[in-house]
Amino acid sequence: MGTELSLYSSLFLTVLIAIGLFFFIRASVKDRTQQATFTSEVAPELLREQFDHYFAQRAYQPMASGSVVTYQGIVKPSGFLMVFLTVLALAGLGSVALVLTVLVPQGGAWWFLLLSLSPMAGVFYRKRAMRPEVVKLQLVPGPQTTKIHVKAHRDELEKFKEKLGFDS
Repeated sequence: MGTELSLYSSLFLTVLIAIGLFFFIRASVKDRTQQATFTSEVAPELLREQFDHYFAQRAYQPMASGSVVTYQGIVKPSGFLMVFLTVLALAGLGSVALVLTVLVPQGGAWWFLLLSLSPMAGVFYRKRAMRPEVVKLQLVPGPQTTKIHVKAHRDELEKFKEKLGFDS
């Protein structure tokens, strides 16, 4: 009785971990768009030229002009993350297969066929992560400073802030 209870509790915990892994893989492609506002003492025209140059280097194309400038580029999936997610899925599915092999021995080694599903995690990430990335900029000139409102992916915001030397 005690051994059977510990096996079923192991299955329960393994399934919970597998569910967590599923949501982790799904969250790897979640949109993380944020907004930030920066100030600069540089004239708006010079800032616009600086932004055009910066985004051109990062393979973004300007899409609209006016009060809000939109830059669009394609995000390439990370090869490392694709492999990492596949390995995590392999470990998670291997754990489930191992517990099922002990609990339901009639399935024998067939439970380990679940491991063949692990590459789906990498494929899912690769397909979903390759998407158009949009950065929206609005320059609001003031008497002495220009406010820059930026809406972009949080990683792009960090690179933008770091490369162009803005403080929040």
